[in-house]
Amino acid sequence: MDNKNNQIQVASELNEIVQIGDFGANELMTMKETIGKDLTIPQFNLFMYQCNRMGLDPALKHAFPILYGGKLDSRVSYEGLLSLAKKSAGYQGVFNQVVCENEADTFEAETDDEGVIVKINHKVKFPRGKVIAAYSIAKREGHKPVIVLMDVMEVQKLLKGQNQKFWKMEDGSPDPDMFKKHVGFRSIKAQFDIASVVEENMESLNTPEGYTQPEQPTRKDITAEVNAAAAQSPSSSEPAVDPVDAKWKEVGAIFQQLGITVKAQQAEYIRENLKIKGESATVAELTGLIKIMKMQLESAGDELE
Repeated sequence: MDNKNNQIQVASELNEIVQIGDFGANELMTMKETIGKDLTIPQFNLFMYQCNRMGLDPALKHAFPILYGGKLDSRVSYEGLLSLAKKSAGYQGVFNQVVCENEADTFEAETDDEGVIVKINHKVKFPRGKVIAAYSIAKREGHKPVIVLMDVMEVQKLLKGQNQKFWKMEDGSPDPDMFKKHVGFRSIKAQFDIASVVEENMESLNTPEGYTQPEQPTRKDITAEVNAAAAQSPSSSEPAVDPVDAKWKEVGAIFQQLGITVKAQQAEYIRENLKIKGESATVAELTGLIKIMKMQLESAGDELE
């Protein structure tokens, strides 16, 4: 595919991406081609919508999408959870540290009568030796500090799991940064009132082909930006295809499949399902209309079976 045709394809795809938040066209396409490279456009839009609801920025690695078959699972990273904690009332800091084998003799964890850790005494010594434990202290005004302590044996499953390359050092011991993030994740969830919010907003979601965009999203027609970029690319003998015209042609083809061939009936159908004045429709809005029409086609097919 030459540069011109590739530019047209990119333009068509980009116009189907709903702008949510303050990201520009270039930022959205970069994230679609990197973070969301394995996602469909509707799945990517849904992922960005969830992140926006939570105040998370995927570009800063606050969240990332995982696909299991047709299911989208949006995960919040440690960086994302920490960013939410910092926005919480009374935030006073999250402090993560590892304990190494040469510090074992001077390390103490004090507990209350119920066995809850209430104080850590830890002296760092060099050379430190291998990592043997990690702890995190999450502080919040008006609340007792939450302290999470984990022995290295408690993360053995992670050291042997599918992502072990991210967890291990060359000598096979845990990566200190990963271990600290792991205990930090637990202390943040225990101290701040964000765990239930995260679970509610970033749960596993099915995204069937009939998925429609969230109500009243903020859309940005980026046709002008794409056309400007296309104008700078090498000329081609093939005429550029207007993405909006292409969508209208697809709408016309589906009308034929639905058996709606009278112009007046088509106009009425568009008024009921598009909710705008015909020619002012954007690619994203026409894509939503096409999905509604395809769902009607599928429904009709099911009734015939």
